[in-house]
Amino acid sequence: MNARKLISMVALLGLSFSIMAASVPEEKIATLRLAPLNVEPTPPAMQQVINSDVKQVRNYPMQPPIIPHKIDGYQIDLKVNKCMQCHARNSTGHSQAPMVSVTHYMDRDNNFLAELSPRRYFCTQCHAPQLDAKILVENDFVDIDHLLKSAASAKQ
Repeated sequence: MNARKLISMVALLGLSFSIMAASVPEEKIATLRLAPLNVEPTPPAMQQVINSDVKQVRNYPMQPPIIPHKIDGYQIDLKVNKCMQCHARNSTGHSQAPMVSVTHYMDRDNNFLAELSPRRYFCTQCHAPQLDAKILVENDFVDIDHLLKSAASAKQ
């Protein structure tokens, strides 16, 4: 009885695998890679960082400013913050870079510190350089100034 059960289980298992293999034609298999697994696809071209050093307009209140220059190779770790060579309070005179906001020198209780606050030390947590890349997803974002103008003109 046990041998019969084992043989029928193996036969049933083999039959189920053959049905699964037959039900999915190979040419219909799609992957997120958009290429067969045995082919290495050509990677997309890397986009260029906008390196204009021109201050960009913010799109909404409290938006962190974007970084208008390349930061490739900038060291930002526990020992060194390369950004502060230009953006620290005592460096802006010779670098002509905008000073880090005073909020970056405040602790969580709004007390001012002599040094940069540890919670604001890693600049790229909030600030990012922009790429000169094509738009991948349509965007219907409307900035706050446009909304305020529309509301004001609707009242008149």
